[in-house]
Amino acid sequence: MGRLKLHSGIKAIEEEPEDFENTDSSNTTTLGCMIDTEIAAVLAVMRRNVRWGGRYMSGDDQLEHSLIQSLKALRKQVFSWNQPWHTISPILYLQPFLDVIRSDETGALITSIALSSVYKILSLNVIDQNTANIEDAMHLVVDSVTSCRFEVTDPASEEVVLMKILQVLLACMKNKASVMLSNQHVCTVVNTCFRVVHQAGMKGELLQRVARHTMHELVRCIFSHLPDVDRTETTLVNRAGSIKQENGGVDSDYAIVSKPVEDGNANSEYDTENTVATFTSGAQSLMDDGPVGPGSRKPASPYDLHIMTEPYGVPSMVEIFHFLCSLLNVVEHVGMGSRSNTIAFDEDVPLFALNLINSAIELGGSSIRHHPRLLSLIQDELFRNLMQFGLSMSPLILSMVCSIVLNLYQHLRTELKLQLEAFFSCVILRLAQGKYGPSPSYQQQEVAMEALVNFCRQKSFMVEMYANLDCDITCSNVFEELSNLLSKSTFPVNCPLSAMHILALDGLIAVIQGMAERISNGLTGLDLGPVHLDEYTPFWMVKCDNYSDPNHWVSFVRRRKYIKRRLMIGADHFNRDPKKGLEFLQGTHLLPDKLDPQSVACFFRYTAGLDKNLVGDFLGNHDEFCVQVLNEFAGTFDFQYMNLDTALRLFLETFRLPGESQKIQRVLEAFSERYYMQSPEILANKDAALVLSYSIIMLNTDQHNVQVKKKMTEEDFIRNNRHINGGNDLPREFLSELFHSICNNEIRTTPEQGSGFPEMTPSRWIDLMHKSKKTAPYILADSRAYLDHDMFAIMSGPTIAAISVVFDHAEHEDVYQTCIDGFLAIAKISACHHLEDVLDDLVVSLCKFTTLLNPSSVDEPVLAFGDDAKARMATITIFTIANKYGDYIRTGWRNILDCILRLHKLGLLPARVASDAADESELSSDQGQGKPLANSLSSAHLQSMGTPRRSSGLMGRFSQLLSLDTEEPRSQPTEQQLAAHQRTLQTIQKCHIDSIFTESKFLQAESLLQLARALIWAAGRPQKGNSSPEDEDTAVFCLELLIAITLNNRDRIVLLWQGVYEHIATIAQSTVMPCNLVDKAIFGLLRICQRLLPYKESLADELLRSLQLVLKLDARVADAYCEQIAAEVSRLVKANANHIRSQAGWRTITSLLSITARQPEASEAGFNAVSFVMSEGTHLVPANYVLCVDAARQFAESRVGQSERSIRAVDLMGDSLEYLGKWARSAKENMGEEDFGKMSQDIGEMWLRLVQGLRKVCLDQREDVRNHALQSLQKCLGGVDGINLAHSMWSQCFDKVIFTVLDDLLEIASGSQKDYRNMEGTLLLAIKLLSKVFLQRLQELSQLSTFCKLWLGVLTRMEKYMKVKVRAKKSDKLQESVPELLKNILVVMKTRGVLLQRSALGGDSLWELTWLHVNNIAPSMRLELFPDQESTQLGDDETLSNGLSSPEAGVNTTGS
Repeated sequence: MGRLKLHSGIKAIEEEPEDFENTDSSNTTTLGCMIDTEIAAVLAVMRRNVRWGGRYMSGDDQLEHSLIQSLKALRKQVFSWNQPWHTISPILYLQPFLDVIRSDETGALITSIALSSVYKILSLNVIDQNTANIEDAMHLVVDSVTSCRFEVTDPASEEVVLMKILQVLLACMKNKASVMLSNQHVCTVVNTCFRVVHQAGMKGELLQRVARHTMHELVRCIFSHLPDVDRTETTLVNRAGSIKQENGGVDSDYAIVSKPVEDGNANSEYDTENTVATFTSGAQSLMDDGPVGPGSRKPASPYDLHIMTEPYGVPSMVEIFHFLCSLLNVVEHVGMGSRSNTIAFDEDVPLFALNLINSAIELGGSSIRHHPRLLSLIQDELFRNLMQFGLSMSPLILSMVCSIVLNLYQHLRTELKLQLEAFFSCVILRLAQGKYGPSPSYQQQEVAMEALVNFCRQKSFMVEMYANLDCDITCSNVFEELSNLLSKSTFPVNCPLSAMHILALDGLIAVIQGMAERISNGLTGLDLGPVHLDEYTPFWMVKCDNYSDPNHWVSFVRRRKYIKRRLMIGADHFNRDPKKGLEFLQGTHLLPDKLDPQSVACFFRYTAGLDKNLVGDFLGNHDEFCVQVLNEFAGTFDFQYMNLDTALRLFLETFRLPGESQKIQRVLEAFSERYYMQSPEILANKDAALVLSYSIIMLNTDQHNVQVKKKMTEEDFIRNNRHINGGNDLPREFLSELFHSICNNEIRTTPEQGSGFPEMTPSRWIDLMHKSKKTAPYILADSRAYLDHDMFAIMSGPTIAAISVVFDHAEHEDVYQTCIDGFLAIAKISACHHLEDVLDDLVVSLCKFTTLLNPSSVDEPVLAFGDDAKARMATITIFTIANKYGDYIRTGWRNILDCILRLHKLGLLPARVASDAADESELSSDQGQGKPLANSLSSAHLQSMGTPRRSSGLMGRFSQLLSLDTEEPRSQPTEQQLAAHQRTLQTIQKCHIDSIFTESKFLQAESLLQLARALIWAAGRPQKGNSSPEDEDTAVFCLELLIAITLNNRDRIVLLWQGVYEHIATIAQSTVMPCNLVDKAIFGLLRICQRLLPYKESLADELLRSLQLVLKLDARVADAYCEQIAAEVSRLVKANANHIRSQAGWRTITSLLSITARQPEASEAGFNAVSFVMSEGTHLVPANYVLCVDAARQFAESRVGQSERSIRAVDLMGDSLEYLGKWARSAKENMGEEDFGKMSQDIGEMWLRLVQGLRKVCLDQREDVRNHALQSLQKCLGGVDGINLAHSMWSQCFDKVIFTVLDDLLEIASGSQKDYRNMEGTLLLAIKLLSKVFLQRLQELSQLSTFCKLWLGVLTRMEKYMKVKVRAKKSDKLQESVPELLKNILVVMKTRGVLLQRSALGGDSLWELTWLHVNNIAPSMRLELFPDQESTQLGDDETLSNGLSSPEAGVNTTGS
């Protein structure tokens, strides 16, 4: 027939049915056999009883009992049925068994067998909704089983029958045909089951457990159908007031029926004949032990009877759910206040009810929202009870309450906005903070915290609390309070870390990680900038167009939160000075410029934190405006369907009732008018409301003032209020109810100040239910980070502090990891929401845990670090944050650098931390150093225990690890020390410290600038001569890092340059002796210029100008580094000559190169650089021409090195003439006349500077150099045909160059300088130069107005050279050459018509002067050259002067 199946839970053994859906005859026969078996079993047991075993006489015939007859009749029929089984009415084969069950003559054993038979038939799955006559059959089964009667012979057999009843009822509900049961029958089933549960309390443990399990399964079975029920409730009959809000339900009794038997044997009767109303709030009767007669039951269903006879659905579920809620009313008389709620009742009943309610909600789920009656029960009666039991001292009940609320949040939160706020404010926060009653137990606090953490694990919970409550001016700041609670609860105050602290930490981390996950879903793209109010709009009327569209509601709630914050600030101002408070709100556009009563009234009504004394005084004031505000204030209350005392309580909770009678009068008049307007049912007019309100206030004072000795009685109160209702009396019951309400529950006319966590009094609950109908719709948050920026800004500070404290106190790695996860989530949120201050705070906090900032209090800091898991995890985290979220770190860079410097001092940094990733050549050459740190250490490193030495590498450092400050070497390190060091190595590897600097090119500008400033700050200001080696090492390391990030950010050099330059300048100018720091500074600067010149032409001048620092170095420093400086500058020039375009830049370069000319070690590199620029010509430009010529001259004059290099330098100068010609030709072809003229002038100036430079070299002591210089000078003076020189230029040339060099050489030759050898040859070259240049340029020279003077200079020099004595004797060569040269000049001048006698009267000065000097050199030359003319005498001085100034002295000739 089936196999046994052991169910978990109650471990009841059931038969698992087989499926008999085939309707062929063989199946019919099989089922017939099974039914026959069951008939036989029942008959067999009945025959064992004397009563049923034989026949009994009735008249003359012996007849069998009707029960046995019906069973036998069924036995005859069962094998005659040939039709399909589902066409046979189940009543036919169930009726005989049901008759046995209902019979009060059968014993427990017979009844139990009959019940087993029914259970077996129901379990065979042969009955379903398509079976013939199934509805009547199912109703018959339920009616029969719930009306089961049997003789009780012993307690055990009774328990068996009860268990069988439960089994059959559950089988009915689980059967496919259960859908045919009516609402009434389903209620009957549950009612019967609960009666067994109640009875089982006095019986065995097994029955108790089975009964409760069955009840649980019934509820689950019934409510699992709710999602399938038709959502329309057109068949429901609504009755107003079926659930009274003030009394918590309709009063009716629940009956347990039992009756004695005449024989003295007790019979058990479970009778629910045609009962509908067994579920309405009968819990009070559950506590009664005495029997209650059937007639005491009062129907209390909110549904009409015909609805209860329809197939079961929502009506039965409403009745069952209402009944379950009513079970919680068992302690309603205790009240909801904290002062009286103790474990004064058995927790068993409410716990059982709460379990059933939880199951109903789990299975009904979100379908409940579609059924107003069910939803109303949850919103009001259930939640009111949950609030009450939430403050239970039983952790079990509190835990179940929290589970139910969590389920309600998941399924129905959109319908429970204010209920959820009340639960968290009045239950969770009060318990978890220990603010409930005398002192909540640790278990209570722990359960409350567990519940809160569970809520926090719901991804959208905190966002929705913030959006719906914190951003609503009429609600409390639940998100803020909860996050503060979690932060505070995480702090261990004067105690070790406990499970509660870790629990709160989990909640905090869950909230933070939820925000981090939402960031991963993508940022919103909405404009989330600061909110501003530009004009006044009534803040209490701000509405949202669409609460489901983030494009609407996000800006709406942010605006509302802004308003709420401003109102809180306004309240603070108001509490100090009401007038200034209102003025402040006007200034922020929350109140109109001209105050109106409504806006002020709404400010008083909806702003938390106001001083209620000040509000009361304002409202009670006689000023007309204040009276208008009072009336508007009263108009903000909704007193509909409220008792007068409840309304008055709510009204007086919002301010302190003034003490003056006139003020009280005004306040109560405003209240009475509003109350009568909304609740006119009993009161005749507003005067009746006023008088009664006064009377209630007086009664309240009388009853609760300790100074009143004689208290008012109920009769006194009723008598005092006669004839006040329009001349008539108010109903006595009404006044009596008011009296007892005031006596039992004082109206506090001095309400609590502040916005703490108030008790949920009945009047407040009623007000909450009123508000819930008008509150804004609940906003559902999706997985996007719409409000996380604002939320995180609120909670970030306390959260970082809380996690840091736990991390500090924790001792287990799993707690460490939890904290680290929190830190990383905070970093992610801070970065993505651009909260730089928060990220800096996090960095500061984390750096403390690395132990790297602490003064080294241990002898072996590296090993201590390796043994400290917390420090290692913190270190990895801080550098993970720096690498991932460095864009948003600002001042935190300083702390990070402190850690890096500490690692550097301990020798724990990789070799290439300060390297520049852009330097490919360095990367390739240093690959060995740049590899990751080794994972293993050789014994050789461990045994090298020599004297401690400074080392920048980890491996070099390890030799010192175990000896640090000791003289004697220790033994080989232990395995523990090796392991600790290995952990240190792995930690530093995971940090990727070098990436911070090599990847700095990806940092945002502001962060990069802060990093550079932090490096400069960490390096400190260099001290002249007295800095310690450690300080210098730190400064060098920071400088290397600074240079590295500068080179890595060449595209943003403008951002960094000023700070970097100033830092290097400070070092260069404050250093007086060579040291590592100035070395790094100078060559770092040169490297920066080398790298950046190709990329930043706009910054080229500034970069090159910075190199002037090298020129300002102290002499000792400059001498020490001159060779390397020369090499670097040479490399810079060769690599970047094309990028140096300005004269200022070239001036710096050539100045540096010129200095090297006198440095033996550096001159070769310097000359190579100059040669590179000048030799090819590609890099020689007008901007650098004069500077390069001057630099070449410096090398030509330098005595450092061989004279060959000086000659090469002279050649460079001479060859440069070619480029002047090229530029001149190019200018002529490509420029306009004006530009060409200016260019020609510039080129002339360059040429003049060139020949002037050569002139200086012509005076060199070395013969070959000066002679070569003279030849080059001659070349430069003669090879200027392509250059368009002005005639005046030649005059300057002769004066400043040719005559000067001849004079200087003559002076040298005439002197006694022994260093100058073979001056005769030099003089000969010089005089030839003069002759040759004069002849070449005769045409230009002759056109000068000063030609006569110039010619006189030539003659004078030739005369002097003729007479010069070299080494005290005249030069034969000069005496021979000078006349020849002179003769040649005169011939040419004669030929060209320059030298002719123009006047015989003594007016021709040129002619006369010429022969005056020629005669001193060669007297016969005139006759030889001018035989036709007689020599003339010189005139007087006036004549000579006239001749020199005569315009006729110059002759215009043509030719070359």
